[in-house]
Amino acid sequence: MNRICQIFVLGVLLGACPCYAQKAEKTSDTDLIKAAIVRETNAFFQIDYKTWIDSWVHEPYAYWSLVDAQGESSYYEGWEAIEIGFTDYFVTSKPSNATVEHKWQEIRIYGNGAYARFRQTLVTDGKRGNEQVEIRILEKQKGVWKIALVGVLQVKK
Repeated sequence: MNRICQIFVLGVLLGACPCYAQKAEKTSDTDLIKAAIVRETNAFFQIDYKTWIDSWVHEPYAYWSLVDAQGESSYYEGWEAIEIGFTDYFVTSKPSNATVEHKWQEIRIYGNGAYARFRQTLVTDGKRGNEQVEIRILEKQKGVWKIALVGVLQVKK
């Protein structure tokens, strides 16, 4: 009887391990995706060009877009256009002392691709800026999550 109990407990543990490992992996990827987004955002506001560039997929399908609170839009199609489009920003801007708050709404992982949706607010000297609705598409390249698409919609106060 004792041997049967041991086999039963071992079977339950072995059966539960793959489910637990799979869930832990998804949680880990979700955390890595959030970290990749925060890294890219912080690099942008801290004028850390090397880290910002390293955060992106360097492919023709990379895409960045913004619709500001007045409804004006701008976008860059392809990594080369993104890099050229932001060169002046990184040359002329100074690091910000703002903190960035994220309200994560949804992260979906599809193999080596992911979709993330969140709201972001900059807080500078205790003053909250306009909230932005943001979307990111990411790809896992050599085990590292990188940004392939940024979509930003600034919300009117």
